[in-house]
Amino acid sequence: MFLPLHDRNAIRHIRFPYVNYGLIAITTLCFLLQSVLPPATFDQATINFGMIPIVVRDVYPQPLPWLPDWATLLTYQFLHVNWLHLLSNMLFLWVFGDNIEDALGHAKFLLFYLACGVCAALAHLVFNLNDNGPLIGASGAVAGVMGAYILLYPHARVFVLARIVIPIPLPVPAFWMLGFWVATQLFYVLIGSEEPVAWWAHLGGFVTGVVLAAGLKRRDVALLGGR
Repeated sequence: MFLPLHDRNAIRHIRFPYVNYGLIAITTLCFLLQSVLPPATFDQATINFGMIPIVVRDVYPQPLPWLPDWATLLTYQFLHVNWLHLLSNMLFLWVFGDNIEDALGHAKFLLFYLACGVCAALAHLVFNLNDNGPLIGASGAVAGVMGAYILLYPHARVFVLARIVIPIPLPVPAFWMLGFWVATQLFYVLIGSEEPVAWWAHLGGFVTGVVLAAGLKRRDVALLGGR
């Protein structure tokens, strides 16, 4: 219902968010490589590098013997199902990631992003212990960025494309836009939605982002800012 377009929240501590843009570029490149694969090879790549709960738990052997079971907690973050899946994740990262990199610093932001993705996968695993399907996508890591943003910049104005009658751009506080997103994830978890969406991964990444951002932020970055 709400698609972020851009925010009014200038960066103050860094000249250029090259880690954020680098993650977008690498993730996009990975999908471009996926997209040229034949369908069968594409599917096999998601099995090899996606996070499969029964493989990480060592119930079933890793499809690639040379790849450690835990490694897919990282590799799954750079694979996507289709262009819509990729572009939606990268749009959110583009809008919100630069400010979180600014608030944490380059190195901390990279570790933060990957850690959110790992914890998102573990949350998915905990609630899907016997699942044999691969989890792929940057959604969990991006949810962590969103969690950090709502903690650090809840009052920042985000221009969103709101579909009420017709799509129109509206400026809304980040708290309302991201809060609506969290409420949506909780709603689908509570009703037991069977859509092929990793709701628990989203929530796990979001909570991880809130917790890590509080400890990793620069000292002069206030909580609940963005006015």
